[in-house]
Amino acid sequence: MIWILLVAFALSAIAMLIVVTSADHHAHWSADHDLSGPQKMHVKAVPRVGGVGILAGVVGGVLVAVWLKGVDVTQALLLVACMLPAFGSGIWEDFTKALSPRRRMVALALSGALGVWLLGGSFTHTGWHAFDDLLISNGLIWLGALGAVFAVTGISNSVNLIDGMNGLASMCATMMSLSLAYMAWRVGDTLICGAMLATVGATLGFFVWNYPRGLVFLGDGGAYLLGFIVAELGIVLTARHREVSMLAPLLMVAYPVFETLFTMYRRRFVQKRSMTQPDGSHLHTLIYRRLKRGPKGATRGNSGTSPYLWGLNAVAVIPATIWWNNTPALALSLCVFVLAYLDLYWRIVRFRSPGWMSGRRESPPASVEPLQKT
Repeated sequence: MIWILLVAFALSAIAMLIVVTSADHHAHWSADHDLSGPQKMHVKAVPRVGGVGILAGVVGGVLVAVWLKGVDVTQALLLVACMLPAFGSGIWEDFTKALSPRRRMVALALSGALGVWLLGGSFTHTGWHAFDDLLISNGLIWLGALGAVFAVTGISNSVNLIDGMNGLASMCATMMSLSLAYMAWRVGDTLICGAMLATVGATLGFFVWNYPRGLVFLGDGGAYLLGFIVAELGIVLTARHREVSMLAPLLMVAYPVFETLFTMYRRRFVQKRSMTQPDGSHLHTLIYRRLKRGPKGATRGNSGTSPYLWGLNAVAVIPATIWWNNTPALALSLCVFVLAYLDLYWRIVRFRSPGWMSGRRESPPASVEPLQKT
């Protein structure tokens, strides 16, 4: 298994090395030149094609798993085929900046539908036997397939939503991938275990160029690809192995998913604006503004923000990994995570940041966007 990690890491890191060293030649189409948006935290144009390295590493690692005869070649090829619409839509947007959000969502849904068709990635049980029997007896199994497509689309987009700081989305995805690899290893699923180890290696190969200096960004292609892999293979794992609780993969992705749901609620019901309109009130944005200092504060605050949210992500990932087959414990852990997130957000927005975040309290910075409508 170590060869899967090493090959995926090497291919991804080399691809990113080529992108970074040749940036002057392709920056006019590969870099993010818009520095003015409320969610833009970088101070110069940077290539946002990290998805190229992620794809190279994942595919290379999966091929190594096939070569080691741990993964069936047909299943590996089907998995790669399912990835392509999600990755393709994201990387097209990264290159052209011209693909509408609706079309990208359609592409993500297409990847989810391919996952249902080719990999059997559908919700087949909930853990409540009476409810499952009711669905089967009424011929409503198709709801599981529809729910899986919706979940894959939403989770893929949620990973893209948290891609706002150096190393944030990539390290969170690495933690989720390690968790899913462990669950797959426990139940003996070599395809999912091998694919997730390849994802870990590929993501770390990108990470060394992204954190802390931000020499290359994940981009929509990379974020969508990582979100799709984690979401799709989490669903496939529960479909293949009923002993894995449905709440395990849900808790594993709780940070990006709850960030997305909370953002939608905050924009629509608190700020009275469109749920799709960008703003600067994400949790990672508020922490960034809390940490920013001096003329070099943008870079320091950017790289300094991510570790706090890696810790928050671990509040969900660790119990999901430990209690992957214990639904009551997972449900309790999910409640604990939601309360921890809300408590942290409320403290920061009220300018009462926890003591471990800073040695002193400050007056409210003028740049923080209020929760209440003005």
